Formats: sequence, structure tokens, C-alpha cells
Amino acid sequence: MALPPLATVADCTARGLTVEASETAVMGVYLDVASTAVREAAGAPISQTTSTVALEGPDGSLWLDLPGPPVTAVATVAIDGQAVTDWRLRSGRLWRAAGWSPSCEPSEVEITYTHGLPSVPADIVDLVCRIAAAALLAYRAEPDGTGLAARDVRAERIGDYSVTYGDDGRITELELPEYLRERLAARFGGGVAVVESR
Repeated sequence: MALPPLATVADCTARGLTVEASETAVMGVYLDVASTAVREAAGAPISQTTSTVALEGPDGSLWLDLPGPPVTAVATVAIDGQAVTDWRLRSGRLWRAAGWSPSCEPSEVEITYTHGLPSVPADIVDLVCRIAAAALLAYRAEPDGTGLAARDVRAERIGDYSVTYGDDGRITELELPEYLRERLAARFGGGVAVVESR
């Protein structure tokens, strides 16, 4: 099941962006793509969801970290396909007295749990709106679609027309710069791939 966008067209219009009726569908696409980029950089779904993940059971540790904080509830836990109930949820981590590897071999721990924030923080809504707005402006720039190609103009001269484009590595407005990716990862516990909701 796909997660809903972190912001809506109504959020964009509340921030002063005019979205024409004919642009609503494309703006929805941009909001969805921008939300995916933000979630990927954060390493977490951000908005609350229920997910099932399979993690490698840590050798010799009684603790198992769950991706996509904050973790609010755990429904089921299975080790190598066998349900276990002798665990406790503490500070977003699972604790089990017997550990997570029943033998010397690696184990797979499958967990179904609820995690993420009950409401999307205002600054994240704003970020997603701004990213989608930049894409919408590029969409509007050229009727033939060339406005969608990212161009980083570094210098422009009018007499004997000349333009210099920079190369910041981005392909579109929907790609996040490295500093923002690092900030989102630090804030939301990134480093773990975004988990899939089921």
C-alpha cells in the first residue's frame, strides 16, 4: 500500500500557490514524488503507518532496533517464521531476554508494527510544497515540456547572448541537495531504507 503524500494541493494553496483546475492532477504527481524523495532521504515514512519488515537478528544482543521511528506499537514478531511473544517494546526498540538468534546461525526477525508521526510536521509539509511548486513552475515554463529539464543558470549575458549552466548533479527540481538529505536522515533516524507498508 502506497503512503499518501506528505502535503496536499490545499497545503500548497494555503502557502500562496495558485494551482489551476487543469494542473491539479500533475500537482498531485509532484506532491507524491516530492514526498517519496523526502521519505527516502529521511529513511522513514514520517507519517504514521503500519509496516512489516524483515530484519537480521543481531548476534548476542538482547535489543533489536526498528526502522522508521517513532515506534508506537508492535503487533507481531516472528523469528525464522516462528511467532514469539516474549519480547518488550522499550524506547522504540525490541528487547528479548533470549536474544534474537536462537542458534549460532543468523536469524530473520519479521515484525509488524505501527510507527511514524500521527501528523506531518509543518516544516515537512512546507518543504514538500516548495519542492512540488518548483516542479510546477518548471512545468508551466515551456508548453512543449522542455521546462521540466533542470537548468542551473550560473551566468547570463544579453549582448551577443550567452548563458552558463552549472552542474550541481541534480536532474530535476524534485531531487534533494545533499545537505538537506543529511539533515532529514539525522532528524528521522535515516540510514535505514524506507520500510514498505503492507
